[in-house]
Amino acid sequence: MSKALIAGVGMVKFTKPGKSEEYDVLGAQAAIAALKDAGIDYRDVQQAYAGFVFGDTCSGQTALYSVGLTGIPIINVNNACATGSTALFLARQAVESGAIDVALAVGFDQMPSGALASNTSDRKATTARLDQAVASIQGWDDKAMQAAQYFGGAGREYMEKYGASADLFGRVSVKARDHARRNPFAMFTDPLSLEQVMSSPAIFGPLTRLMCCPPTCGGAAVLVVSDSYAKKKGLSNLVEIAGMALTTDTEASFNSGSMINVIGADAARRASAAVYEQAGIAPDDVDLVELHDCFSTNEIISYEALGLCPEGGAEKFVHDGDNTYGGKVVTNPSGGLLSKGHPLGATGLAQITELSWHLRGTAGERQVPNANIALQHNIGLGGACVVSVLKRA
Repeated sequence: MSKALIAGVGMVKFTKPGKSEEYDVLGAQAAIAALKDAGIDYRDVQQAYAGFVFGDTCSGQTALYSVGLTGIPIINVNNACATGSTALFLARQAVESGAIDVALAVGFDQMPSGALASNTSDRKATTARLDQAVASIQGWDDKAMQAAQYFGGAGREYMEKYGASADLFGRVSVKARDHARRNPFAMFTDPLSLEQVMSSPAIFGPLTRLMCCPPTCGGAAVLVVSDSYAKKKGLSNLVEIAGMALTTDTEASFNSGSMINVIGADAARRASAAVYEQAGIAPDDVDLVELHDCFSTNEIISYEALGLCPEGGAEKFVHDGDNTYGGKVVTNPSGGLLSKGHPLGATGLAQITELSWHLRGTAGERQVPNANIALQHNIGLGGACVVSVLKRA
């Protein structure tokens, strides 16, 4: 077994649908940025894993052929919103196993405007089992957006279970914008007040429009190398992937009667427990985290699922400022999916890119002081959850 080290990262600024380059350009630009960051030629890459959700077969080849025609294996990956992290999971596994020394994970998506919708209406939806669970727990509203019913329903359950107010979720959106204003790669950087968030149009349950992430276009890439290759090439600014787990659903997602488990909290608990053990750390050791705040309700639920605060303790965690600079663990210093954007195939790799910059000490204005250990969390309903621990190498 070899250590898997991040040698290079790169991303392109996320944009609104209709404002971006074509998907292949987004992927190529991200890959080139990661290669340049590492100081490695594409001819050294032995395998590539390309993640996308909106695209046709072999979109990865289309993106990477403009980077180089080297004949390497290019594996296309689609694992819902956890696609980019899944591509990295495979790249890291290939390097750690000793099969290869250099692997590239690239993710991109050129998303359409509007709410997410399936483009395969002629067959069973991949979320059919989850939809049945939702219907049995809270009923189904044919007029409401699917994802909003999931995450809005989970937020409503959280409020009922712990006596929290909807303002708790609004504060997450305010914090996200405050962090994003220092991130040149974020889509939305104008500050928000709690009043603006709470008075924006109602979506479902406690969710308002400003508690929901936008459809986004973008690309990100991560270059993974073995420790022997890094020593041979004299590479610096390395970040170690100290732990990484990919979990899928168990009966808890479907039969527990809990919307919180439907949206992946149980999967996140299992994945985070596995990576803490792999990395030999505890949640209290984490300095910063990029977690999957597709809706602000999910950030609150994820604090607890990842062990960053006790069950039912998220309200105190937020009110004490423990989720931001000067607190216990800086959460989504990039602005998160809420403000940076969420191009599905690129999201997980953009999270890793952000965390790598902080661990290197190169995150500029938003740098988390003394960042040594970082946590990443990326979920996709249908379903997959990836959690990673990164350490300063």
